[in-house]
This record gives sequence, structure tokens and C-alpha cells, in this order.
Amino acid sequence: MHRCVLQNLTRRSIVPRVTTTRRTLHLNNQDILSKYADKLSLRAEEQGVSVLKLKENAKKLQEEEKKRFREANEEAIRARKAVAVEPSSVSRPEVAATPRKDSSPVKPLGSILNLPRILSVNASQVSALWTAYHASRSEGTGRGYLCASIPLEAYERMTAVATEYPTFVLPVPRPDPEAIQVNLNTTETPYEFQFMQWAFHESPPIPSAAEPDPFVPSTNTYQAADGSSNPPTSSILFTPLQEFKMRNSFATPYLVLTHYTDLARTHGIVLLRGEITPGSGNDGRYLLSQEDAQILSMGVQKFYLWSDSNGVQQKDGSTGESILRTFHEKPSEFDWQEMLKYSTQL
Repeated sequence: MHRCVLQNLTRRSIVPRVTTTRRTLHLNNQDILSKYADKLSLRAEEQGVSVLKLKENAKKLQEEEKKRFREANEEAIRARKAVAVEPSSVSRPEVAATPRKDSSPVKPLGSILNLPRILSVNASQVSALWTAYHASRSEGTGRGYLCASIPLEAYERMTAVATEYPTFVLPVPRPDPEAIQVNLNTTETPYEFQFMQWAFHESPPIPSAAEPDPFVPSTNTYQAADGSSNPPTSSILFTPLQEFKMRNSFATPYLVLTHYTDLARTHGIVLLRGEITPGSGNDGRYLLSQEDAQILSMGVQKFYLWSDSNGVQQKDGSTGESILRTFHEKPSEFDWQEMLKYSTQL
């Protein structure tokens, strides 16, 4: 039903590239400052600050990000100690990994984390371990990955919307002059549309240890509301809209977000893992930048997290809901400029 929306978006706002999607420009710092001086001045004017102050603010944000990872690593160290097994003459049973019985394409969480031992630590410690693990990827840079811990109730609210509206389009900025252009009166920043698709897979079993380990004190006090099974695992594929229109299901996803629900009933959280597709050159480049991937991940929340934990509409939630509904139910009335404006709001 939304096919005409995709056609309109492509026809009005997108001009196909004749070069590769991600190009690396070897510019020194002076070249970069010269190239983006006007944009820096415009951004500073919009925020009512000087260019120098704008740079200082950006540096401050980088320092805060480093501090966050440092604190997460410290918490992860404490969590590792909590699940560490000290040498002992007492024999303890080994828990074998349960083989998958479904056809899900998602990599099992048990192949990343030792789930039986994870049961003894609390949700905040699991989140710290999850963050530290992904920060250590790509030779310690964390490049190519996103990760987060999502409260179960927020995940269930998002997936309730996603089952009804499983597809949408989200914009990412493309400052390169040769990138796909979107001409607006309010901004000169070009954007590229990414087509997103939800997919749901079988529910993973609730993990359990063979027996309580007396040598590892448990810090997990979470109690599930009922004894029901875990919710289904889900994934979201992001593909450039132009490429999706040309190749459909054969198009290469640039970003895959996976929601692991293995710990939903034991810890009340869902673990998010984002994987950015590497470039074909095998030179450490990716089809999306970390910033672009983060923008898309936040965009999912903007349009699929409509209400708070009590079911009350958020102050700006009605806008995202209205845009998403219109995209599916009234495609002829869909306003891509309104969607772009709302998507780029901080």
C-alpha cells in the first residue's frame, strides 16, 4: 500500500549516485576546516554561539562519550568478578549450550555471552558487560557495532507497533555534494533515505543453570511478572531506498539491528546489537558511519515508541504515530517533508 510513497520519495528527493556509497577523502585538518567553514558558521549561528564555542561543545561531547565508556568498562570489570569462577577442588557441573531448533538467521545470544553465568548478575551489570564487549570489537575501537540495553516494557510497546507497521523510511544526512539531494527551504543539508524492515523470529528459551553455584553470589533480584515465555527475537534491516527499489530482497542491508530477548524474563531487559556492513575493500571501511547508524537507531524509537510505560502518549509521540500511520494507511497524504522535519528534531 505504501509503494507509491516509496516511488514519490525516490522521484522527488533522490538522485542516484554514480559512485560508491561510501568514499574516503584523504584530507588534512586544514582542508576539512576550509571545506566545512560555511556549514560550521551556519550551525553556530543557528545555535546562537561562536564557531569556537561550537567546537568546544563538540569536544565536550566526545569527552563525555569517553567517560561513559570508561565507566562502563569499570562496571564490566566488577561484573566479571561477580561471575568469575575461582579454582576449587569441588566439582561443578558444566552447562552445555543448547543447540538451536529453529530456522532463525539471528546469531544466538548464547554464542556471545555465557548465559548460565549471566543469570547471577543484575541487569545493570549485564548492560555493562554488553557495552564493554562491543567496545572491545574491531581491535578495541568498537567500530562497526552499536549496543544498548532496552527495558522490556519499552521493547514490547515498540514491537506491538512494528507488527502492524513493519516498514518505514528514515533519513540520514549526506553532506557530500555528490550525495543524494533533498532540496528544502529550511535547510541545505542533503539527506539519503533508508528503507527499514522489521522481522520477527522464534522466542528463545529462558536460560537456566543446571543448579545454583554456591561459589558465585548472585546480585540478580529481578522477578518476572509472570511465568510466561520470552517474547520473540526481532531484527531490523536498513537498506538505501534507491537500492531497495532496484533490487528488493536482494539489496544489501547497510545496518542490521537485532533485539535479543533471552534475558527478558530473568532480568527485564532486551539486548540490542547493531552490526554495520563492512565495505567490499576489506580495508576497515563500512557502508555506514557510526553516527549514521546511531541516527537510524534513534529514529526507530521516534516512530515506534508511541507511549510511556503507563500507556500515556508522549508530548511529541502523536507526531511520530501520525506520520507512521499515514505512511501505511493514507500513502497519498504522506508528507515526506514533515517526516524529514520531525526525524531531524533533537
